[in-house]
Amino acid sequence: MSRILLHELHGGAVARLVLNAPKGNVLDGAMIAEITWAARELASRQRLRAVVLEGEGLHFSYGTAVQEHYGERAAEMLAGFHGMLYALLELGTPLVAKVRGYCLGGGLELAALCHFLICDRTARFGQPEAKLGVFAPAASLLLPMRVGQTKADELLLTGATLDADEALACGLVTTLADWDGLDTAVERFLEQRLLPLSASSLRHAARAARWSFEQTMRAELPRLEKRYLEQLMATHDATEGLNAFLEKREPRWSHD
Repeated sequence: MSRILLHELHGGAVARLVLNAPKGNVLDGAMIAEITWAARELASRQRLRAVVLEGEGLHFSYGTAVQEHYGERAAEMLAGFHGMLYALLELGTPLVAKVRGYCLGGGLELAALCHFLICDRTARFGQPEAKLGVFAPAASLLLPMRVGQTKADELLLTGATLDADEALACGLVTTLADWDGLDTAVERFLEQRLLPLSASSLRHAARAARWSFEQTMRAELPRLEKRYLEQLMATHDATEGLNAFLEKREPRWSHD
């Protein structure tokens, strides 16, 4: 079964990319590879005005597969995940994250890369990596740019979770769906804000608006990836935290 679903809407003006592994829509290596392929395939569609990313079922995504955070698998996982983010950046077309339920870890990194986040009141956003003894390289760059350093520190250093109202208040979320629902809110946003515009001009505007954002990601993300693999993963506590999560127990930190 495909790990993603890709649909054309509005005569090819909108692409709907669905993470298709409920209930958690975990971003494992197979799904990451399929999203990367989709981003590269969509880059050739000249009439495209928006790509809507969403999760099948009740949640956007629980994040990347914790089992893939060890040893050589960690290097492969980070390279693949960050390659996916670069492919989405290169696409240039506005990205809209349609979020319900949990949007955690790598799921939040994927959503935070998007230009617009539209959610309903079930949405919960968090970077729990600190509780697992690790850190999130992409989120460490994305969140300060999206919500400011103070709120980013809260998310990245404590593993705090934001509800929909908190995410709207700090600027992470663009639109919070009202009583008529998330589907209607996304459709209204597309029809009123993006579909009336020129696809080619929109791509230029999107790349220009994100110029510094993209340069920061491309320059600094490889450095944080290297720090994660060569320094963090050499510590006892990084492995202990991941093991404790998988074994469903409290971690026993050595603090060195």
